Parts: sequence; C-alpha cells; structure tokens
Amino acid sequence: MATNPVVKSPSDYSEGSIRVLKGLEPVKQRPGMYTRTDNPLHIIQEVLDNAADEALAGFGKKIKVTLHADGSVSIEDDGRGIPFGLHPEEKAPVIELVFTRLHAGGKFDKGSGGAYSFSGGLHGVGVSVTNALALKLEATSYRDGTVARLVFAGGDVTEPLVTRPSNGSAEGDRKQGTTVRVWPDPKYFESAALPMAELTHLLRSKAVLMPGVAVTLAVEKTKEVQTWLYKGGLRDYLQQTLNGDPVIPLFEGEGFADKAAENFAEGEGASWCVAFTEDGAPVRESYVNLIPTSAGGTHESGLRDGLFNAVKSFIELHALAPKGVKLLPEDVFARASYVLSAKVLDPQFQGQIKERLNSRDAVRLVSGFVRPALELWLNQHVEYGKKLAELAIKAAQTRQKAGQKVEKRKGSGVAVLPGKLTDCESKDIAHNEVFLVEGDSAGGSAKMGRDKESQAILPLRGKVLNTWEVERDRLFANTEIHDISVAIGVDPHGPNDSPDLSGLRYGKICILSDADVDGSHIQVLLLTLFFRHFPKLIETGHVFVARPPLYRVDAPARGKKPASKVYALDEGELAAILDKLRKDGVREGAWTISRFKGLGEMNAEQLWETTLNPDTRRLMQVQLGAVDFEQTASLMTRLMGKGEAAARRELMELHGDAVEVDI
Repeated sequence: MATNPVVKSPSDYSEGSIRVLKGLEPVKQRPGMYTRTDNPLHIIQEVLDNAADEALAGFGKKIKVTLHADGSVSIEDDGRGIPFGLHPEEKAPVIELVFTRLHAGGKFDKGSGGAYSFSGGLHGVGVSVTNALALKLEATSYRDGTVARLVFAGGDVTEPLVTRPSNGSAEGDRKQGTTVRVWPDPKYFESAALPMAELTHLLRSKAVLMPGVAVTLAVEKTKEVQTWLYKGGLRDYLQQTLNGDPVIPLFEGEGFADKAAENFAEGEGASWCVAFTEDGAPVRESYVNLIPTSAGGTHESGLRDGLFNAVKSFIELHALAPKGVKLLPEDVFARASYVLSAKVLDPQFQGQIKERLNSRDAVRLVSGFVRPALELWLNQHVEYGKKLAELAIKAAQTRQKAGQKVEKRKGSGVAVLPGKLTDCESKDIAHNEVFLVEGDSAGGSAKMGRDKESQAILPLRGKVLNTWEVERDRLFANTEIHDISVAIGVDPHGPNDSPDLSGLRYGKICILSDADVDGSHIQVLLLTLFFRHFPKLIETGHVFVARPPLYRVDAPARGKKPASKVYALDEGELAAILDKLRKDGVREGAWTISRFKGLGEMNAEQLWETTLNPDTRRLMQVQLGAVDFEQTASLMTRLMGKGEAAARRELMELHGDAVEVDI
C-alpha cells in the first residue's frame, strides 16, 4: 500500500524547528549584540584592551598598533603572552580556546587565584568576537623562551598551533608578549575603514591612564609613527584638551582602598582631575579599568555626588548662598570638565561594548574619595573655593530663572481677558485702536463713549510694573503686562530681534492716563514697557499717548454766540482761552473753570469729545527724539534703574527748576 509523503507546511512548528547555535555562530548571526557594526574599531579595541589589562596588571610597558597596507591591523604588547599549553579540562591549547570559545578567559576569578584582579575584560567574549568577524586572524604568543603561532579564518582554526624556540630579538622575536593580527570581514560592518580620530583618541587615552606605558600607532601606507607616553597623567591630558581657561586651578587627586577598608576590595578606587570653566564645551572622559565609558555610569555619578557635597558644605560653612537659592548637583557639575579613571574589582557594564558602568557600589566608592579630598582642598584655598561657589550659585540662579519662565496663556485676547478687554468690531488694522486706560472707572466711561466699530478699551488696575530690569521670561508673571501683550497680539522682543508683527491686532496703541502726576507716572511706566520689551512697535509708529484735558471752561452766551464748553490741556492753554473770552467781551468772572481730577470724572460724552474722537482729540505719536536708541536706553537706565538713585538725584538737581509740578 503506497503512502503519501508528508509535505511540511511553512507554518509547522515542531521539535526540528529549534536550532542550537554552536561555537561562534551566535556572533556571526547577530554581530550587533556583541560589538559595534558601523566599523571594525570595537573588535580591534577588544584586542587592545587585553594588551592594556597586561599593562594594568604591571607586566607590560609597550603597546604597538600597526595599520597594514593590506587592510589588516596588528596589536603587539610585551606582557606575559597568552598561555598555549593544553587546558586541564578541555584538552585543547588555551590560546585556541581564548579565540574560539565564548566565555573563555582569565578574568572571571577576581582575587582568588585568577590571573587579573583589575581588568577591562570581564566576560571572556572579546577576542573570540574579533575572531568570529575576521576573514583571517594570526595569534602569536612569546612565552618561556618559546614562540607559539596559530591562524584562524572566520573563527575556525586553519593553521593549528605550532611552537618553536625563540631566536631572540634579531628575527623579531621577543622575550614575552602577544601579537595579534586581524583582517576584519567587511560584510559585517557598514564601513570597513577605521575612524582614525577615534582610534588615536583611544590610544592616547590609554597612555594617559597608564603613566609610563608607551603606546604607538604606525601606519604602513604613510610611514607615519606616533607614540604617546605621559609621565604627568591626567593633569597634562586635561590641560591639553580643555576648551576654556579654568576659573580655579585644576583639582587633581586619587584614592584607593587599603586592606582595612570594609566595603571595598584592596586597590579599588579612582584617579581624577577636574577643571571648572566659565565658557566652552566641557571635556568629560571616564574610564573603568582603562575601558572608555562614553555613556558614563555610576562612577561618574560618584564624582558628581562628591563634587556637589563638597561645594555645598563649603558654601554652608562660609554662608555664601544668597537667600532663596537652592543648590542642585547640576549647578556644580554644569561647568566641570574632568578625566576620571576608576578601578573596580568586578565591574558590571551595560552591554558587551561597555559604554556605561552599572556597578552600584561605584557611586559610593568614587564619592567617598572625592568629597573629603575636595573639601580639604577648598578650605585650604578659600579664595578659590569662593570663586567655585560663585560659579555654582550663578548657575543655580540662571536655572531658577529659567524655571520661573512664564509663558503666555493660549487663546484669543477676548477668551483670555473676559470682562477686561472690550474689543472693537472691525478687523482693519489701519483703523483699529486700543486704549490702555488708567483705572476701571475711566474704563467704564471710555467703553460707553468709544466708537464700537474701531476702538477697543483695556482698563489697567493701578500702576504697571517697572519693567526696565525685568527679564523677558518673567514678564508674563505680571497680569497687566500679560493682558497687554495678548490684547495687542505681539510677543515681547529685543531691539535686534525680528518679531512676528503679523498678529498685531491694532494699528494704534494709545496710552490714556490722567493729566496729573500719577497719570504721568503710569504713562512713563507703560512707555518703559514698550521701549524695553516692544521696541519694534515704537519703531514702526504704533504707540501713541492720548492727551486728555486738565481744565474745562464754561463760557456764557455772548452776543450771537451761544454758551460753550472749551477744554484746556494745561495752564498755558487755560490762560489763552481766558484771554480770548476777554477779547470777546465776556466780563471777568462770568465764566466757570472746572478742573478734572482724573478721567473718571468725565462722562462718556466728554471723554469722546476730548480724548477719543479722532476729529477733536490730541494724540501724540511716540518716537525717538533727537537722541538715538543707545542714548535713550542710557537715559532710561538713569530714570528707571533700581540702583540709580544717585543718577536720578543729579538729574533732578540739574533740571528741577525747569519743571512745574502741580501737587
């Protein structure tokens, strides 16, 4: 009996669907989990870190990186050399296991017989990833008078281990050390080229962090050779890379745990060098066991914490903080440039490429050494301490001001100002006017007396804030100013800004205040607001001052002329009116003179007749006079500045006799 073969459906999910990746297959399948895939720099760095670990452990003084003409890279060190004998359990050469097995390495057993106490390599993954993503890899180990060499391709051994006696330095052999030559496989990377700037920075930083170790970069094509050897360590490096002049001398120090330390292993700790600058981009570099941690981590948090607490305690000790200023860590840290090198026994990194340190204890470790050292230094150099405190307090004040920024409330003027702004019906900017009226009573008369078609009324309560020294971000904290800005449809701006005037709702913005001293004061305050925060409105001729009359003369009928009402702006006009009446034959004292205490005393009809009616009113356009903008600004500072009492007194003494004040 014939049986039909079972056709496997694509949707079948059975025991045979599960695949187990062996050896280095996981790396080839998902290289992005193990390394950077934009270029091969990180797989080269894995080999470099091993060489640096040897130097960190005190067994090497030279590291050389060569960029060969054929696109390969070789890394040489004079460390102990990778062991090449058979592994007691795996029965394979150790050097082969290191390059072909994930999680095979000499850095797992910290402090208990392992080969390394402090190392950047942790997972036993590094060089096996390098091998997996390489077309070819040659590894040579110089150890115990023997040279051992083996070759891999794509992670597999192509030339098994061969050992021979060392012939001394004449043939390029060394007493001890390791040489690894790698041909990265371009198919795993977006670009096969190494970023030279990043590579040189990496090599330079290794030299900085290991004073006395020479790091060399050789390029075969150009025959260029660079060597970095730093005796001064972190200080030299930071001074060379700073973008601005430090406010105080560089703060350098180190601290490492001894045998008596309860919470930390012997040798754990950090070296640091910190500079504070007022300008320029901060330089910030941190390392853990010589591995660059570009994304920072807990050791940086420890430095930040230590710096902040030291500066804070200094400020408190010397009572330097102004009232209302609360210091935060970012205020101290904002202008700090630093190089930090931490030594951690068993660091926990975020991911294989080790960009960020996650070890919780590192915060306490670094902070515990930084804080007392900085506190001592600041109290030994009080003047420098005060400069640093000043920098931090300034940063805190700037932050608080920014936090207090008041935004304009959203919505139309009518919606935002119910009951205050009485808008006009027309939308024609050329004819529309808004009157900023002193007081609600005058506002009521103005609302009744206005031309509804083209005149809007915004009553102001009391005196407006003196805005000459108010930050633009804080303007809207004042309700009156917020209302004015929303009503006119233009945001505050500076003299050199290009504000959007398309939202302007009125062609004429008219200041309407009483004709007395208080009214003049309100006028000055509003003019200060427009000159300081809305200068383009003055420049484009949109700001006006209405001139209400101070006197009314009721003249009796004379001959054919009926009884009339005549208004006078001031004493001079009043005298002229009376002279005319006398000439017309009106007998002395037959007229009645009324003096308006304020706009509120006028009824709607009078206000229309004297101040609102375009045919009969007096309206003055506000313009810069004979002096330019800068001179006007200087004069305004003398008049309106808070700390300018002496300058104002001088002005009054000079020009006091030219003013007639009606008290």
